[in-house]
Amino acid sequence: MNQKNTTRTILAIVIAAALVVSVGSITALHTFSADATKPKHNDDDDNDNSNGDNVVNTIPQQPQLAPLSMETAANSGGNVESDDSASQQVQPQQPQAQPQQQQAQQVQQASSTNAACGQVVSGVVNLTANLNCSSGDGIIVGGPNTVINMNGFSITGPGQDSSKVGIMVPNVDNVVVNGPGSLSNFQAGVLLTGANGFKISSVILSNNQIGTFMTGADNAQVQQNIIQGNSIGVASHSSTGAAIDSNLMNGNLLAGITFVNTQQSSIEMNNVVGSQNGVFLDGQSKQNTISANNVLQNVIDLNNANGLPTNINANQYVDNSCETSNPSGLCIGR
Repeated sequence: MNQKNTTRTILAIVIAAALVVSVGSITALHTFSADATKPKHNDDDDNDNSNGDNVVNTIPQQPQLAPLSMETAANSGGNVESDDSASQQVQPQQPQAQPQQQQAQQVQQASSTNAACGQVVSGVVNLTANLNCSSGDGIIVGGPNTVINMNGFSITGPGQDSSKVGIMVPNVDNVVVNGPGSLSNFQAGVLLTGANGFKISSVILSNNQIGTFMTGADNAQVQQNIIQGNSIGVASHSSTGAAIDSNLMNGNLLAGITFVNTQQSSIEMNNVVGSQNGVFLDGQSKQNTISANNVLQNVIDLNNANGLPTNINANQYVDNSCETSNPSGLCIGR
């Protein structure tokens, strides 16, 4: 199963399961096949790259990073340009440039590398226009240490039911997405599979099935974002060390935050309003800390495995302002 099909399988199962939440446990939101947590190369042969206006500039962040292989580019359907002039050495008869000057020259030479909807990018990626991905994915990260600067622009997809992803991070480490900017109308605004060290901040994630979805990820940070109007705001499956902090979450229909089989993670200082479950952790999610959140006006504000005592899964609920919890006693003064 390639990465593209794996992505679709994961999300299709999640969304299909979500339809039965009204009559069953929200645990069903995170039902996966065994292959779902084993990310592989992308196969993005049906993305729309025809819109010449949908352009971002990509700049290799560090000269020592290995370039994206031709095999990876071919498998993912992305057209990635490279500028070999950055690797040419200075002629002996010319004065040798200072290290900062050399780096500036390399950045300038490499700035001609461009990407459109569905292409593979790496290094430093600067959005210079809105990406309107009418029939495909947004950005696919193809190398570690990639930084995506959204610069106030948006990435918009073909719809919540399209099986497309705004930013896909398949088994790539230390990726950063910096706002301001927005990700909307995808099945997942952000999809992490097997990634380590991801961070997204100051981004609006709206009108997706899932705002940020992580599976098999370590040390992902979702901080200071606006996450609204999705079916699920943030979903974590089989992940460790996640930090979901200081986000504004409003009107995410099924849940603001869900943890399934997620350990040693934190949910802190978020505002979560207007969901069926504000914060939900299943019975396999252990040793997590949920503290100092405002979780209000949800059907159930805090839900620990549909009423499982917290000493069973060692989750800690501290100083949360809320009205309803399952089991009772997880809210301040309640």
